[in-house]
Amino acid sequence: MSVIVSTFNREDALAAALRSLARQSDRDFEVVVADDGSGPATAAMVEHWKPRFSGRLKSVWHPNQGFRLAEIRNRAVRASAGAYCIFLDGDCLVPPDAIAVHRRLSEPGWFVTGNRVLLSQSLTDAVLHDGVEPESWGLASWLRQRLNGGLNRLGPLLRLPIGPLRKLRSNDWAGARGCNLAVWRTDLDRVDGFDANFSGWGREDSDLMIRLFRAGVRRKDGSYATGVLHLWHPDADRTGLSDNEQRLAEVLASTRVRAGRGISSLDGDAVPIGRLAQGHS
Repeated sequence: MSVIVSTFNREDALAAALRSLARQSDRDFEVVVADDGSGPATAAMVEHWKPRFSGRLKSVWHPNQGFRLAEIRNRAVRASAGAYCIFLDGDCLVPPDAIAVHRRLSEPGWFVTGNRVLLSQSLTDAVLHDGVEPESWGLASWLRQRLNGGLNRLGPLLRLPIGPLRKLRSNDWAGARGCNLAVWRTDLDRVDGFDANFSGWGREDSDLMIRLFRAGVRRKDGSYATGVLHLWHPDADRTGLSDNEQRLAEVLASTRVRAGRGISSLDGDAVPIGRLAQGHS
């Protein structure tokens, strides 16, 4: 399994995310940091964490030319070695059994979409500055946080055996998020990964799922099993959202399966992050 963690100039949140991944009960996975043009501080932080992963942590980076999440994820996929790719945002923390649960839910012909809870700004500050480790908390602690406004909802943290209900929305892409998404590498190759024509914030994950459906892959719901803890951050710049929504409308009106600018279109300008830590610019 390959866990692909996207980030941009938020090394404190990324460190917390890597901490949660370093404590997994199932350790048969690698982590590939997909760095969308961060400065040297992120590279140095990743180097600092490498010993905790015993050779299972690497990263790719490309120059900062605006929000290019789809492209840097494709570069991370190309650099990955796993048969199954789990996509996380670099400000999301996972519980200690996250990889084990994703492995249990994985099934040929299906991708898995998980959900999240949003942490408040004050709880996020406690995580980033006071060493609070909420990914290890139990339900009682989360209930107290919910009552005190530390998170927006409790449901995604619950574990319920919903069985066949996981396949109830097998052809529905609405509401699924790329910050907690697992896809077989062979299925990513069939659709040529994310479409880098989606630049700026939004809709690149929806486009991927629509094309996966057209390739015959179905959605499996990871709710009540794979919830992640999403650290607070200011709203992203959504200047390009209307353009991306237009691109998505064009995809919906077409029969397209493969990305317009996918994995197969990548050039060779991605840089291993270790070089950046040593002064690459």
